[in-house]
Amino acid sequence: MDVEEYRKRAKELVDYMVDYYINIGKRRVTSTVEPGYLRKLIPSSAPEEGEPWEKIMEDVEKIIMPGVTHWLHPNFNAFFPIGCSFPSLLGEFISDGLAINGFSWASSPCCTELETIVLDWLGEMIGLPDQFLLCRPGSKGGGVLQASASDCNFVVLLAARHQAIKAMKKNDPTAEEGTLMSSLVAYCSSEAHSCVEKAAMICQVKLSILKTDEKFRLRGSTLEEAVKRDIKKGYRPFFVVSTIGTTSCASSDKMNEIGPICEKYGMWLHVDAAYGGNAMICPEMRYILNGIEYATSFNTNPTKWMLVCYDCSAMWVTDRYRFMECLVVNPLYLAHDQQKFALDYRHWGIPLSRRFRSLKLWFTIRSYGIRGLQHYIRNHIYLAKLFEKKVREDERFEIKNEVNFGLVCFRLKGSNKMNEKLLDMINKAGEMYMVATSLGREYVIRYCVCYAEATDQQVNYSWDVILRATNKLLGKK
Repeated sequence: MDVEEYRKRAKELVDYMVDYYINIGKRRVTSTVEPGYLRKLIPSSAPEEGEPWEKIMEDVEKIIMPGVTHWLHPNFNAFFPIGCSFPSLLGEFISDGLAINGFSWASSPCCTELETIVLDWLGEMIGLPDQFLLCRPGSKGGGVLQASASDCNFVVLLAARHQAIKAMKKNDPTAEEGTLMSSLVAYCSSEAHSCVEKAAMICQVKLSILKTDEKFRLRGSTLEEAVKRDIKKGYRPFFVVSTIGTTSCASSDKMNEIGPICEKYGMWLHVDAAYGGNAMICPEMRYILNGIEYATSFNTNPTKWMLVCYDCSAMWVTDRYRFMECLVVNPLYLAHDQQKFALDYRHWGIPLSRRFRSLKLWFTIRSYGIRGLQHYIRNHIYLAKLFEKKVREDERFEIKNEVNFGLVCFRLKGSNKMNEKLLDMINKAGEMYMVATSLGREYVIRYCVCYAEATDQQVNYSWDVILRATNKLLGKK
């Protein structure tokens, strides 16, 4: 493909994607294909000669689209929102076109510098204390864009483990690291994301998964009981994850209770606010951040609820020097003459190669402004409350979570099997898409407001679909 054909095809592709967005509501939300469908439609070997672009695009619609779950569909109400907006897409387009690998300041100065600035912007927008922001006087903190919240949870656990072992070796310089590591124990709630458990597995540290209260929140008293118990057993508590907006039901741990316990026992407190942290751009939601001054690190995911295309997960630390200690490797081929004065983000994560992620975040914030993004978040919260009201007005149903964000957890009053059947009927019909979770021992249906331009109309439609399926299930006309 030469430059002129690229110019032509790129313009055609923009039209194709705009038509997709305009007409997405006419498509079925979920796919009807079965596992292995694509292998039957694509040759078993790559072509020897290049194929014409027209044939490739024909196959996109013919064989790729039938296997797509349309996350941007007005009636997609599963999981959490997936960030997407025109400004973000344009930022991604430029980022990919520039083909920058921003592993160091010298590899492309604007990549590093824009990232530091836009993360200070975002940190200030969501109300993080100055200790997290790079450009505040006396601050040792700063932010970085990782690929996902899973990456954030992993690297901060890695850093916390390094600091804990370092502290223990001061008391016993001859101790083997493996022996010291075997005594470490981390903590999270039973509602924390599965990536916390995976991070503990990779880091080879014990993870104590703690019970929550009746609102599915981890409380300080529960944490301290576990810490005291583990200390008596000879373990070394060192790391705690506090979640804002859990995946199952969008609950938020009581950080103002957990924080003082972490400070008392010298534990690293990480706040995983992948979903809920986005809502903190609305000042009325910041009561949930009560206790943030105790945190050592914090992450939120603009790709979940701030209209930014994947991948783009924002993370901050209060002490970048302590954080980077376990990740610094300095081969000569990566050296440059500004490394004493500039950040090198290759020390902030596992991969060396880094995409120019900050462009799409910068484009999105500038295009919508703080007020525009606040309006988007507030509208989703309003619509979730509207859906909650409809559920509560039907005595056959019950609400199972505290609705603070854009997620409502509900179920039919009855057996788990009945609720499983209801969700299966709804999803198989293809008119809307939801997923389930388990709260306590109950099978619960999650309704999440995901569509960027959602209105009352989408909520009314969703409730009508649910009622029709319910009446059919219960044998009513």
